[in-house]
Amino acid sequence: MSLFSLNKGTYVVNKQEFASRLKEITGFRTSNIRLYEAAFIHRSASFTLPDGKRINNERLEFLGDAILDAILSDYLFEKFPEASEGAMTKIRSRIVNREILNQLAVSIGIDKILVSHVNTNYPTRNLYGNALEALIGAMFVDKGFKKTKKLFIKRVFNKYLDLEKIVDNDSDYKSLVFEWTQKTKANLSFEYKEEYDSVLRKSVFSATLLIDKKVYGTGQGDSKKEAEQEAAGKAWSIIKNFNHSKL
Repeated sequence: MSLFSLNKGTYVVNKQEFASRLKEITGFRTSNIRLYEAAFIHRSASFTLPDGKRINNERLEFLGDAILDAILSDYLFEKFPEASEGAMTKIRSRIVNREILNQLAVSIGIDKILVSHVNTNYPTRNLYGNALEALIGAMFVDKGFKKTKKLFIKRVFNKYLDLEKIVDNDSDYKSLVFEWTQKTKANLSFEYKEEYDSVLRKSVFSATLLIDKKVYGTGQGDSKKEAEQEAAGKAWSIIKNFNHSKL
């Protein structure tokens, strides 16, 4: 039997298998299985209860996003007692980057447990990072902040994240590209496209980065900012290779 199966529009969960998978990820068992089930049901796989309540992980993701920021702020404040507010903000921003969160989610096995019906061109890598935030939200509701922070740092952060590499790596690609165009007196611009995804029931943005009217990179995301950053990352790779070839 699969972990989740659909019966009359509602997901039926193999509770024993789900509890086992959840323990592998979090390190604990819980009596509040329903809460965690919701954390792994993506918006595209939503279902509606007889009372009209729609079940998916969006509310838990919203909560988990805020809790993750608080966890990282608390951790970085203790870890780097001499760091400025600006420096800690920059490090935190790099950690909560969608690509990093997705990698962490896959590392702990969220991709094996998440339910979604996404079959479009939507950048699906975001689904796993969002589900990680939903899991953090569920853990906060179930266990409180202190326990959630301890478990996240121990089972996710310390095991799968290279903090030193993140601290040393400046991955604000948009700023890097902007600085390069300023130095070279090139013209930087973006072109945007917004499409409504009927499966996700939300808008998906795409951005095309142009330098002197030539396309250097394209990106997609839940927001213009996210799409810009992906496009800038591709553009920066081209710029770096171009600079190296001139050496």
